[in-house]
Amino acid sequence: MSGHSKWATIKRKKAATDSARGKVFTKIIKEITISSRDGGGDPDANPRLRLAIQTAKASNMPQDNITRAIKKGTGELEGVKYEEITYEAYAPHGIAMIIESVTDNKNRTVAELRHSISKANGNLGESGSVAWMFERKGVINVEKENTKEDDLMDVILDAGADDLNSDGDYYEVTSSLENFEKVRKAIEEKSYKIESASLQYLAKDLLPVEGKNVDAVIRCIEAVEDNDDVQNVYSNADFPDE
Repeated sequence: MSGHSKWATIKRKKAATDSARGKVFTKIIKEITISSRDGGGDPDANPRLRLAIQTAKASNMPQDNITRAIKKGTGELEGVKYEEITYEAYAPHGIAMIIESVTDNKNRTVAELRHSISKANGNLGESGSVAWMFERKGVINVEKENTKEDDLMDVILDAGADDLNSDGDYYEVTSSLENFEKVRKAIEEKSYKIESASLQYLAKDLLPVEGKNVDAVIRCIEAVEDNDDVQNVYSNADFPDE
């Protein structure tokens, strides 16, 4: 199993716990606010906002919360001024990380990240230090139930997808940024159930992590994810199958 798929599985399990603490809602609201600020409040004309709203609904977020977040983004309601910042870092054992954050205080965020990463025996890097190890891709997870792999493969390849992998209860479809929306629409039109769809940083090459090193790397990644300003964490770690 590829490293990013393995971590995606871990994150799905973790999300169930985070949801109880309201952290998932907070991240989604920030994404809706940022996307509506940058691309307008009409989801039909703003693919990023449309994805954020779909994620919100899949997480059972009340419509009022979604509407308020959009209005804060467009300036119809007063709200916190958020800034998107991407950080690059190393976890223990040479594992590279890309960290996406949305913050109202970048000085606080960078100080907290530097502290938590250092405490977990990693280090925050300079811009460009690890970005070259990753590429930006569209990732769509499709539920396996009532889905034949060969049929799904035909649909996504016709739409311009790059690849399809099996990941537990889901098929993971990857595509270029340019074809992402086309692939997503093609899957929806065939009534396949999409569990999630997002733009991610995927490692070009994975670095195996084994034995005691697994816990050390995961501990560092989780320390970063626990920061309230962090939206997503990507790594080039190839964790062993469970």
